[in-house]
Amino acid sequence: MSDDRLQKILDEALEDEFKARATYAAIIHTFGPVKPFVNIVESEGRHAAALLQQYQRLGLKPPHNNWAAHDIEVPATLREACEAAIAAEVENAGMYERLLAQTDDPVLQGVLANLRDSSQSRHLPAFKRCLERESRA
Repeated sequence: MSDDRLQKILDEALEDEFKARATYAAIIHTFGPVKPFVNIVESEGRHAAALLQQYQRLGLKPPHNNWAAHDIEVPATLREACEAAIAAEVENAGMYERLLAQTDDPVLQGVLANLRDSSQSRHLPAFKRCLERESRA
């Protein structure tokens, strides 16, 4: 597999993790240290770190995280924030499925699969519980 292809795969995944972390941090800034956002924002940082290790392993240069400079639109309510996070985690899984199909590097496949699985087995259920909680409030 070409370095260009690996670079594109890693760039897309890392950009998504940077975006998620910045979005969840903006939600925390607006609504305070609410669960599950306070837990998952740190998890997104660990996801980015795992991808950065792959850049290093493959001798590739990661893109700069420009998300701090983005004007992130925060939903008006915590309920809407939970809904948006659910949609983002579903999209995240689709992205990882697509990226997994594009690489034959077994180490990278393992990292991408772990990130997908974490998103689907931990983040998505947590945001669904958040939505249930906010819907009852």
